[in-house]
Amino acid sequence: MNSSDCLSLPELPVTPPSHRWKVLAAGVLANAAFSTAFSGIPMTAVMMRSSYQLDTSTLGLMLGLMGLGIALSELPWGLLTDRWGDRPVLLTGLIGTALALAAMAVWATPEAGQVPGLQWLAGGLVLVGLLGGSLNGASGRAVMTWFADGERGLAMSIRQTAVPLGGAIGALLLPALALHGGFVAVFAVLASICLLSALLAAAWVHEPPHAALHAQRQLATGPSPSPLRDARAWRSVAGIGMLCAPQFAVLSFGTVFLHDFAQAELERVSAVMAVVQCAAMAMRIWSGRWTDRHRNRQSYLSACSWLSMLLFAALATACWIAPGPLLLLVLTAGAGICVSAWHGVAYAELATLAGAGRAGTALGMANTSVFIVCFAVPMTIPHLLSLQGWVLVWSACALCAVGARPLLAAPQQSAARIRG
Repeated sequence: MNSSDCLSLPELPVTPPSHRWKVLAAGVLANAAFSTAFSGIPMTAVMMRSSYQLDTSTLGLMLGLMGLGIALSELPWGLLTDRWGDRPVLLTGLIGTALALAAMAVWATPEAGQVPGLQWLAGGLVLVGLLGGSLNGASGRAVMTWFADGERGLAMSIRQTAVPLGGAIGALLLPALALHGGFVAVFAVLASICLLSALLAAAWVHEPPHAALHAQRQLATGPSPSPLRDARAWRSVAGIGMLCAPQFAVLSFGTVFLHDFAQAELERVSAVMAVVQCAAMAMRIWSGRWTDRHRNRQSYLSACSWLSMLLFAALATACWIAPGPLLLLVLTAGAGICVSAWHGVAYAELATLAGAGRAGTALGMANTSVFIVCFAVPMTIPHLLSLQGWVLVWSACALCAVGARPLLAAPQQSAARIRG
């Protein structure tokens, strides 16, 4: 060690190892705040259809627009995260999303029987997606930089519980707000949640002490290859997007299916969707820990694909034979839980392949794929319904699930590819 190295060591911040759990908690809460909007607004689909006087096709468009905004912004935000770090991107995204939601509460809500122009609702949803797209890659990169490889599956899975956590909050809270306070209350409460999360991110999220040394090593050895030029990364990205299609089908039109086809009451529908989100949280934590111990992420992803295919095929068959509502509620819950349980494992595998220094870019690629699917699925479902009803919708979900398996079950990456 030379003298310049000795002089540089005191400049590194001293942070207890336990601080990584605060960083993880801030990332979870940031993603949960946005997920409450992203996953929760579709839970108000029945009320949105009546309040904004929408037909089914237009409702599908509105439910997909936030996903379009996320898809357009995820990769640019991921590249900026790798360049600027997690903290500025998280704060920009949370504060910007809160402001966009507050603007929607003022200008894009029905009031006294007057329905605003749909361009205000559509523009607001796209803007929320554009700004909220910053949160996924930034919080994922924080996990990669603060946690060692043997903990990343668990940590990334805990981070991914933010999506069903926010979805569960949205399923329980937003329909009641929309019913009793209108969409003004919906958008105002969502804006407040984002602002509270921004305060925690400001207090806890910063670069780890070893980040400067890692950057110096990268300068000495040369920059790591970009995942944008890695065919294996793109293969994984495609598989993640494809397996998300049946999940988004449940999240976007599950309430409509259970209300219209199964003739279930709104309270029971909200309860089922909340169960889906809560059980998905538990499964993501368990799967992250289990695959960390057994180092079998790709085998687990393959099993999730097969089981999801079987459950959606069973749901399609149940729609064909038209049983009572109880079986439809149970099968919808089971399929939704299974197809939501694998995200943390898949993201950890992709981020490990890319390396910590490129994790923001890799996760941006994945989320671009995910939210292109998120935009396309609600747009496609009304057309499938007009052709063969819910049997065709859930059959298409089964095909997407099994089609993702060979993409996610790529050969194990060599140890030389595992960096950071």
